[in-house]
Amino acid sequence: MALLLAGGYMASAGDKTEGEAARDKIPVVTAAVHTPGPLRLDYFSEAPGVLKAMSGLEEQVRNSGLEKSILVLVKIRASQLNQCLYCLDMHEREAVKIATDQAKLDAVAKWRESELFSPRERAALAWTDALTLISKTTITDELFNEVSTRFKGGELANLSLAIIAINGWNRLNIGFRDEPQRCPIDF
Repeated sequence: MALLLAGGYMASAGDKTEGEAARDKIPVVTAAVHTPGPLRLDYFSEAPGVLKAMSGLEEQVRNSGLEKSILVLVKIRASQLNQCLYCLDMHEREAVKIATDQAKLDAVAKWRESELFSPRERAALAWTDALTLISKTTITDELFNEVSTRFKGGELANLSLAIIAINGWNRLNIGFRDEPQRCPIDF
């Protein structure tokens, strides 16, 4: 049974290993708080190399062979954790476009308690939480071993790149107050 602690952290009853306890201290985010307002910087035109570099990451992720359903869950989860309304809105629409079950979309924020996710999806979401919140969590050997049983070699590297890419997009879009309709990537 999971409990919501002060500060929005989750804890589960029962004995936990150090790695499990660290993973349970992931903030629970159910709503994005992207601050609306005017575009602060049009980095598309001011720094086209940034857009080109980010698009290159995105292209590698798309050509990685990872399932679109896994990638969209990763993008949604990282965007929830980073509170990026821009990316959350975009990737929820992308999930609908690829026919992701609405109940599963509704459960992403509480994926640890949900039975809707496959072991591979759970591993991807655990890795997303760990890499997105890397300054607040410990990536234990136990977590790595668990994830690497579901994502072998190059798959795990590409999953990590997908997480890196969405975290980069989140930071650009939050920092510059970008809007989803300007997204240069076609989903």
